[in-house]
Amino acid sequence: MQKAHNQKQHYQKLKPENPWILGLAVVGLIGGGLLIASLFINNGSSQLFCGGGGAWGGTPFDGNATTTTLQLEAIVHYATSRVVPQQSIGEITVSYNVLRSLGPSNFLVFGLGHDSLMWAAINPGGRTLFLEEDPKWVQTVLKDAPALRVDTVRYRTQLSQADELLKHYRTEPDCSAKNSFLRGNHKCRLALDMLSDEVYDTEWDMIMVDAPRGYFAEAPGRMAAIYSAAVMARNRKKSGVTHVFLHDVDRRVEKKYAEAFLCRKHLVKAVGRLWHFEIPPAANVSGDFC
Repeated sequence: MQKAHNQKQHYQKLKPENPWILGLAVVGLIGGGLLIASLFINNGSSQLFCGGGGAWGGTPFDGNATTTTLQLEAIVHYATSRVVPQQSIGEITVSYNVLRSLGPSNFLVFGLGHDSLMWAAINPGGRTLFLEEDPKWVQTVLKDAPALRVDTVRYRTQLSQADELLKHYRTEPDCSAKNSFLRGNHKCRLALDMLSDEVYDTEWDMIMVDAPRGYFAEAPGRMAAIYSAAVMARNRKKSGVTHVFLHDVDRRVEKKYAEAFLCRKHLVKAVGRLWHFEIPPAANVSGDFC
């Protein structure tokens, strides 16, 4: 009953009838939308909107839309929408700068949300794939952005199990760094064992972990996403590092799992609630994760 009462009070504070909250939200949302648009307009616009040739211009995003079309849709969407991405402009800029330095990339994003059109649009000519837990939410987002590529993921963890799963990792041989794999790894409960072949067969240059939900006990939590991102990065065969971005590091579980699997020694940048890791292939590091 106390929990329900607290939730009711929380929602009352967010109701539009509260003019101070509504006014602040409107200012923030409009300003945020324009700032997102400025990423496309002011930073390398000659590359982003060049329609003919070049690694960044005019390459089909899928069978129906060119990257230029997708970028224009993103600008209109974020400049006119009252809903802005979950990350701050400073946090977004970290990933954006890496994308610009790499060129067209294989970009895997855990989570589908108000920022998804932006992530796809700032990777023109590359492959951007989203992993989302909620099939209904997938359909909602795709109604407004049908060009996005999304896989639905079923997680087998709960946030309340976070500490127990760390103990499981230390005792289960199929979880160990020396024997880390994902496809068909049913014994390691942290391994995402039922993803699509595309996820397993692609070497991802960038991985963004901003999902699944991790703010109540029954939520899947991001334990498996963080572990699996580390495994993908360590199993990289191409040269260079894998860039892994983890959001909401102010939360205990995200921070604890980042330090266990992504490693402080690989942390290269921290902005707001976002950490950026550069993880080398396992062949170039020790046998342990960290």
